[in-house]
Amino acid sequence: MIQIFKNMGFRYVLCRIWHEIQRGTGLLMLRFPVHKRPLPHFSKEDWLDHNIHFPLDPARTDLIQNTASSSLQERVEHIRRNRFRFFHNRWYTVPDWHTNPENGFKYNKNTHWSAIPTLSKEAGDIKYVWEKSRFCFLFDLLRYDYHFQKDQSELVFALILDWIDQNPVNRGPNWICSQEISLRVLNWTAALHYYKNSETLSAENFKKITQSIYDQMRHVADHIHFSRNVVRNNHALTETLALYVIGYAFPQFPESLKWKINGKKWFETEIAYQIYPDGTFLQFSMNYHRVAVQLLTLAIQVAESDGEKFDDVIYDRARKSYHFLRTCQDDVSGWLPNYGNNDGALFFPLADTHFRDFRPQLTALSKVIGDDPDFKPTSITTFENGGYYIIRDQNTLTFLRCGTYTNRPFQADHLHLDIWANGKNIMRDAGSFSYNTEDKWTKYFNGSASHNTVMLGDFDQMKKGPRFIWFGWIKKTSGFVNERVNAFEIEVEFEGFYHLGKGIKHHRRVTKSKKWHQWIIEDRIENAPKHLPMHQIWHPCPDFFEHYDMISSDKEGSIIEFEETEGWYSGTYGSKEVCRRLVFSTFSGFIRTVILEK
Repeated sequence: MIQIFKNMGFRYVLCRIWHEIQRGTGLLMLRFPVHKRPLPHFSKEDWLDHNIHFPLDPARTDLIQNTASSSLQERVEHIRRNRFRFFHNRWYTVPDWHTNPENGFKYNKNTHWSAIPTLSKEAGDIKYVWEKSRFCFLFDLLRYDYHFQKDQSELVFALILDWIDQNPVNRGPNWICSQEISLRVLNWTAALHYYKNSETLSAENFKKITQSIYDQMRHVADHIHFSRNVVRNNHALTETLALYVIGYAFPQFPESLKWKINGKKWFETEIAYQIYPDGTFLQFSMNYHRVAVQLLTLAIQVAESDGEKFDDVIYDRARKSYHFLRTCQDDVSGWLPNYGNNDGALFFPLADTHFRDFRPQLTALSKVIGDDPDFKPTSITTFENGGYYIIRDQNTLTFLRCGTYTNRPFQADHLHLDIWANGKNIMRDAGSFSYNTEDKWTKYFNGSASHNTVMLGDFDQMKKGPRFIWFGWIKKTSGFVNERVNAFEIEVEFEGFYHLGKGIKHHRRVTKSKKWHQWIIEDRIENAPKHLPMHQIWHPCPDFFEHYDMISSDKEGSIIEFEETEGWYSGTYGSKEVCRRLVFSTFSGFIRTVILEK
């Protein structure tokens, strides 16, 4: 508890305790009643008279219609058959809004949301219930309507209205998470604006949908204190932006002006806090940073439509985020390292590209901020606030992280090295798999074992606590990247493994040749317990040894043979596959590994 106070702060602990008291005593049930608060009457015509502009308005877009997208047609056919894509990798037939398609568990839709546990072995990963209710699939239907000129309004509104009927206010699993609510409402709002002149959007349907949007946003507004003080990550970004956007999009709501003003102010505060001055993100996750990028893009577009501007920090952090992510991006594939937590989030899927391809989202951001879409990163870059060191050379990308934790870590992945060559991730991060799974999978994917770094025995760099908590945060780090005549070099060090002893340091030097595709990785451990071996771990791509050689030695120059152990790779959330995991071990405290293209 002392470490939690020290790491997370008094406000976090106090708010967390107060939240649990409210849950346990039933106060949350009183604060979030299970009845609607009737909206003052306003008609669809009243709403249209305000002439609110919103992204994706078909009358204002300059997109060229494209009827060649067979993949888009296929996805729409799936949706028509009540099949939905989960986490961009699997299709499930989902008959309702409360069943986990992975294990068949069905939540009671009439249970107050505060009485439903989010972690349950019987229920499984609740994200499998939330995924469909995000309504991100609406964009496939809207895009299909636009490109193929085939009206999808009946299907769109049938799905929205069915959700409203089957998810009574503040009851069931889909009312638990304010971020899920916010995203759903944003997606519904996009659909309403797209079909605002459609006959399918009758007066009755309009009233029912706007009433539900109002009920859901009241929930978000009444719970925003928890997100801004306890969660404080991409959840808070989504929720504060939703308050701003809905306040703008529905001026007839009684609290609209309040939501709009507070949402704008809080979104600015959260962006300034969560995106560091160098453009890196406090969640240390490429995919969650993309979520922030999508939210920034929407925020700037909506503000421009309203004739407003955000504080300068919004545009500054947006521009620096673009530069950071672009620097970490492989030029051939458009992919980034699978670094940090990745729950499969892609909020507004408006392209047919692979989920891991960041080009559509980064291009969209560059356009709204007026930045150069052809921005070319330099050969060597350091992002000091986030602790990222990048080398870009000869169609290769060398990515390493060594940063000080001022915000909570999510994985024990310090000094992880990602290597890309000719569009292929030859040394890769194993991914996230699932947030609610067996302990062995949580230990592997969250721990050091799934990263290209060093372990001492079977111990992680930090000590794992419950859920997303780590103890013994890494606070002491140093590093630099420089250019020599024939090579680029990254040199970094951190002090960690505090649960094993004092003063334990891991020093890593990575040398990338300018002449050819060669990397030399030198790892040195200081002050480690003598009985624990040092393990240097690698996760190569499947055909690595067809194109590369790899040789390791200890400090005496003696060759170290690798042991191939069971490894796992999760390219998308909820999926995993066996992969090669190479481990070089020694008690000497030093390993030198050379990776060289054949």
